[in-house]
Amino acid sequence: MSRFRHGREYPFSPDVVFAAIADPARLARWWGPAGFANTFSVFEFRAGGAWRFTMHGPDGTDYPNESQFLEIAPDRLVRIQHVNAPRFTLGLALEPVPAGTRLDWDAVFEDAAFAERLRSFLETANEQNLDRLAVELARPSAG
Repeated sequence: MSRFRHGREYPFSPDVVFAAIADPARLARWWGPAGFANTFSVFEFRAGGAWRFTMHGPDGTDYPNESQFLEIAPDRLVRIQHVNAPRFTLGLALEPVPAGTRLDWDAVFEDAAFAERLRSFLETANEQNLDRLAVELARPSAG
C-alpha cells in the first residue's frame, strides 16, 4: 500500500467546507486535477451510498470512476472507497482551527507499485484538488 497525505487550512467554518463536499454540483466543479471536469451519474451522499461519475480530461479523455461512501460525519469526515482501478480509500477530515478549517486529505492505494509509479502526478493532482476547493469556497454563494 502507498499513502498520500495533504492538508490545507481554509478561512471558512467546517460546515461551509463540508457543504462544498456534500453538494454534487459544487463537488463537480472542484473535484480532480486542474483542467478536469466531471459528470456525475449517481451521487448517494450517505454511508454505503454509490458515487459514479466520469472525469473528463483536458485532452478529451474520459475516466470513469466508481466509488462508495464508507463514512460520513457532517462537518467532520467523509471516507470514500474508490471501487474501480486504481483502488484506494480516501479520507477527508475537517477540523476547526482558529482561522477556519483544516482539511486533511489521506489517500491509501492498494497497489503500491501503481502509486509509486504515479507518485509525482498523484501528489500534484491532490494539491490541485485542494487549490480548486479553495476557489469553490471563495465563490460568493459559498459562505
